[in-house]
Formats: sequence, C-alpha cells, structure tokens
Amino acid sequence: MSATRLLVIGADAAGMSAAHQAIRAAGTKLAVTALEATGDTSYSACGIPYWVAGDVSGGNALVARTAEEHRAAGIDLRLGATATGIDRQARTVTYQDADGEQVLGYDELVIATGASAVVPDWAVHPGTGQRYAGVAPVKTLTDGAVWLDLLGRLPKGSGRVVVAGGGYIGVEMAEAARRRGYEVTVITRTRVMSSLDPDMSARIEKGMHEAGVRVVVGSPVVRLDVADGRVRGVYTAEGERYPADLVVLALGITPNTGYLDLDTLPSGPNGGLRPEPDGSLADGIWAAGDCCETRHRLTGTWTYMPLGTHANKQGRIVGTNLVTPGALRFGGVLGTAITRFAEGTTYLEIARTGLNEREAAAAGIEVTSLVTEGSTASGYMSEADPVAVKLLAAPSDHRLVGAQIVGGRGAGKRIDTVATALWHGATVDDLAWSDLSYAPPFATAWDIVQVAARRLADQL
Repeated sequence: MSATRLLVIGADAAGMSAAHQAIRAAGTKLAVTALEATGDTSYSACGIPYWVAGDVSGGNALVARTAEEHRAAGIDLRLGATATGIDRQARTVTYQDADGEQVLGYDELVIATGASAVVPDWAVHPGTGQRYAGVAPVKTLTDGAVWLDLLGRLPKGSGRVVVAGGGYIGVEMAEAARRRGYEVTVITRTRVMSSLDPDMSARIEKGMHEAGVRVVVGSPVVRLDVADGRVRGVYTAEGERYPADLVVLALGITPNTGYLDLDTLPSGPNGGLRPEPDGSLADGIWAAGDCCETRHRLTGTWTYMPLGTHANKQGRIVGTNLVTPGALRFGGVLGTAITRFAEGTTYLEIARTGLNEREAAAAGIEVTSLVTEGSTASGYMSEADPVAVKLLAAPSDHRLVGAQIVGGRGAGKRIDTVATALWHGATVDDLAWSDLSYAPPFATAWDIVQVAARRLADQL
C-alpha cells in the first residue's frame, strides 16, 4: 500500500510544525512534500527589527530550522515554489517555480501560506508597479537585508527615517533606526500601539518623545514626495509634509489566500481562512497560521490575530489530527504579546492580553478598569523600574477581561501571569490571592500585578 501523500503549502511556523508532527506520528506511512514561495524556512519575522538594530548577529540567527534540516527529517521541500491554485475535485495543487507551471497531487493538504506585509498604493510607482527606492516593509529575511543596506547607506546623524504605522513593528523599527543614529518620525492613523487603551498608549508616546522620536498621531501617510525616483518626504491626510530619506512600511499584514477560491472555503472578510478547532477546513484540507482567523478565547468571535505562538500550536494540532483525527483542539487566542522600546535612557516594555475597553464594548461586555502604578522590584533595590498595570474586569462577577502593562525591565513578562488567569476564567480576587514568587530584585511582597488586582477588586 502506497504512503499517504501530504502536501503542505508554506514552510514557516505553522506548515513545518504540521509536517514534522505528522511525520513523528505516522512515520513512513506518510510522504510529505512542502512548497515554499521564498527561499527561507522556519524563521522569526518578529526578530527582524532586532537584527536591523544590531542586537541579532545576522539573518541566519533568526532561522529555527534550515531547509537542509527539514529535508533530513524526510520532507521533500521545494523552495521558490508559489502555489497558484487548488483543484479540490482532482486533489491537485498548481504552482510556479523556476521551470514554469507544475501540478502536484495530494491525499491531504495543509494550507499554511502565512501573510504578507500591507503595501499601500502610495508606496508603489504607478508605471513600474515597484516600490519607490527607499520604501520597504519589514516582513521577510529579504526585507531585513534590504533595511540593513538602506540604513547603511544613510549618513549617520543626518539621515531621516519615517515609520508609517505605530504598532509592534513600527515601534521596534523606530527603536532600531533611532539607535543607529537617525532622525525618526512615527506617523500613525490612530495612535501608537492602538491595541492598548488610550491612557496606556499615551505612556508609550511620551517615552518615545523623550527618546527623540517625533510621533504624529491621528493622520496617516497618504502620499510620497518623490524626486529622481527616490523618496524625499511624506504627506499626511492633513496635508503636512515630513522629510524622509527612507520610509518603513509597518501598516500590518494580510493573509496570503489570493490564490484560493474563497467562495468555496470558510473565510472571513479579510481573506483569512476559518478552520475548525481541530484545524480542518474542508474535505482533505487543513489550515493553520497567519493565513487564518481564529476564535477569541473570551468572546468566541472570529478575529485575525497573527502570532508565531498561535501558528506553531495550530500546526502541531493539524499534524497530530492528520494521523489521529480529533486528538487535539485549538482553544482560541487572547492576543498575549510583548514588545519593547529602548533608546538612550528610555526603556519601555509594552504588553497586553485579553480585551481592551473598545473590544470589550464591541463584544457587549461591561468592564471596570483601573491603572495601578508601582515598581518592578522592591523599592530599595537598584533594579526597580516604574511600571503601570491596567486591569479590566466585569463588575458583575469580577471576572478578568484584559490587562495592559507598560514599564521598565521585568515588567512585560508579568502579562503571562494575567494571561494564564484569563485562560482559566479567573477573577481579580483569584489573581490577588494567587501564590506568586517574591524576591526583592524581582518583586515586592505583593507583586505589582497582585496589587493591581487587589485594588480593582476593592473598587468593584
């Protein structure tokens, strides 16, 4: 009896997690082929700003598993192979590579094509269809190499970088450019880190301003000022011009599903696929990773929340269920994430989990919130840094709904404590009375998260 043919489209976190897990479970009963449009596999895109900043030695340091390692595990990995269509009735996938159009059959198919950076029309030359020189996103290892080259060509101390977008990548690239000695302006449609509530976002904006970054909020970039084919500045929706030698595109990402017939597959309005909790999408087809929407743990609604943590777990679930149907289910997402902004004397860790006030209102959840300010360690320790913790809870039953943290060293990872409590439906009272660790270099006798929980519980 011939081996089952498993075809995986996409060779990053979700796709390769699925492939390796399936091989571990099925062994030689499975023949695995993987198609990857780029020349890179299993890398951390989130680490690219730190590579640009100089904290990471090189692009290879961001690669978790090389193509050779995947092949050694028994995967027929084909790089530079871009999927262009699926024939569900014939169970074939059409793709393009250096030799032209190819067709490959499958018994089981995993769609894990990830996402691409949003590139607005204003960033592209209407005649050539190519981005203007000096304008680039930050999504792939190729993008990282491009940014090292672009920044390396700017004269130190006089180069001007505009970052379009104030989310995670925007904040991180602002740090990278500022630390390399360039003048930096961040321009965002709403505000910096808009996934946080305005009172917490304002703390980040203040810290960035103190570190020498100009922050422009409430007015997005709408066009470029270009001369001799190169960017010289940007214009916002309000008509203001800001000089720029380089423009970072940090405007989010969009699912890579354009090659699919989305009318026949469960999907959302942004093109994100909507697999079942076991990873199944349709007969013989599975999906995982940044090309998918997921269910929010607290509301049960579909949400597009692309993170490597989700992609790896979803891939492992798919790989397991391919061999043992129904063995695992994905439990949803909370959107737990952390980043930092560090430049000069400014050091901010920025974290969130669960719902913010706007999201809670949209879900019809009444919340009470409170910001508690304190320290990341005992006040008499030199390691102590200021931290602000915002907790949100439902006044009816004290159930935790969300949390945001902005503070110094050691502040951000505290979000995991709240995320664990949220995951299990805990109340602020449960969190306040939990047995968390105590040591003067790391926390006071009552950790700041527990102080925040106790204060909010008292208010409720």
